Amino acid sequence: QVQLVESGGGLVQPGGSLRLSCVASGGIFDFNAMAWYRQPSGKERELVASIGSVATNGATAYADSVKGRFTISRDDARKTVYLQMNNLKPEDTAIYYCNRRTGDWNWGQGTQVIVST
Repeated sequence: QVQLVESGGGLVQPGGSLRLSCVASGGIFDFNAMAWYRQPSGKERELVASIGSVATNGATAYADSVKGRFTISRDDARKTVYLQMNNLKPEDTAIYYCNRRTGDWNWGQGTQVIVST
């Protein structure tokens, strides 16, 4: 069973930055495309960013709403995927989760991001 543990969230002012981390354990990390998702309060979970495996040269993709502001990366040796979030906006407020791109691993607890003055 794969376990995912997200961290790095918090309260930040608009225009600020945060770096989220997600550590995976108990599974084969290297060969999986990974992704960050978010779920604003009262809304559906949505895909934010994804990154391919090394076999696919780690190709990245982003939702239009975060393109140019967020950067996803991975460290396979640490079984960790990161999300660097810059120029944060109030509409980025959500619980952020990681999972593999297919979203079929067990979900972790997520990490709360609040963008507010």
